[in-house]
Amino acid sequence: MVLGGESFTALATGLQNALWLLGGAPGEHRSDSLSAAFRNIEDSTLDDQTRRYEALCAHYGMQPTRNNRGVAHENGSIEAPHGHLKAALEQALLLRGARDFSDLPGYRRFVDEIIGRANAGRRRVVDVERAALQPLPPRRTTDHDEALVTVTRSGGFLLRRVFYTVPSRLIGHRLRVRLYDDRLECMLGATLVATLPRGRLPRGRADRGRIVHVVDYHHVIHALRRKPGALLNLAYRDQLFPRDAYRHSWEALSAAYPARTACKITVGLLELAHDRGCEVDLAVELERVLAAGALPDLARLQHHFAATAIPIPDVTVHLPPIASYDALLTTDTPITSQGTSHGAAA
Repeated sequence: MVLGGESFTALATGLQNALWLLGGAPGEHRSDSLSAAFRNIEDSTLDDQTRRYEALCAHYGMQPTRNNRGVAHENGSIEAPHGHLKAALEQALLLRGARDFSDLPGYRRFVDEIIGRANAGRRRVVDVERAALQPLPPRRTTDHDEALVTVTRSGGFLLRRVFYTVPSRLIGHRLRVRLYDDRLECMLGATLVATLPRGRLPRGRADRGRIVHVVDYHHVIHALRRKPGALLNLAYRDQLFPRDAYRHSWEALSAAYPARTACKITVGLLELAHDRGCEVDLAVELERVLAAGALPDLARLQHHFAATAIPIPDVTVHLPPIASYDALLTTDTPITSQGTSHGAAA
């Protein structure tokens, strides 16, 4: 799955996945004029592979090449299988009867099944080719970009025009971020401290210069708890709500109450979902309340989702008298100069 266009991370991830699934590497890797692999500055540039692409191919012992520009049949040999794959996916979606998936891993499993069935018919031919493949190196090579960021007082950092929130304990720390095609891994030293979904910039011209927000309310709820009025003009307020029910509750509350009251109740709902771990159940209850034409009652919901009291058992500890330990200090066995006794230990 490629989420962000023709990037080097997408190329490196997909190519390495294919090589390790195949169990070997060919002597040559050929593509079209992929911008992730070639600079494409001018026709006279011969040695125009990017350094990372060269290092990727060298790691697997492959010679990087590309098809000749303007030669239609060479480009078609690359594009035609892509077209066949898209047609197979389209047919599978029609048979499925729906294009919606609950999450990205679900769609990935769907695509893997289609490709697996297609590759099953080529197994015998691939086995013939596999004998000519080079052995794989001991491990994969880099398939991500890296950047250094500093977590600001707002509890997040800005990277490539995308603002990400992180746990508040990281405020002021400098993180090394690994950018994969679908996620960010934030490292503090050698320790992984956060994994975030990767944000994408809109492609329309009207959205140029816009900042995208990737927000987790668990990261900022502690700051909002101290100052709930900040919710009113929060730049990433719409991205803060984990589910539609919370956004619908905010809209209903802000239409019925003064802004200060609406902010306080909404932050209380997010705080309740965070503290009690009831995000899904609370969302269902909020939708039920709104569908009935009522407004969320924070006090009632706090009572409804209150933590169940666990009785503390009475534990009685019988302590032996201190004098009973004196028996451990007496012995009739002589102790040698080396500090060891002959016989039973004291």
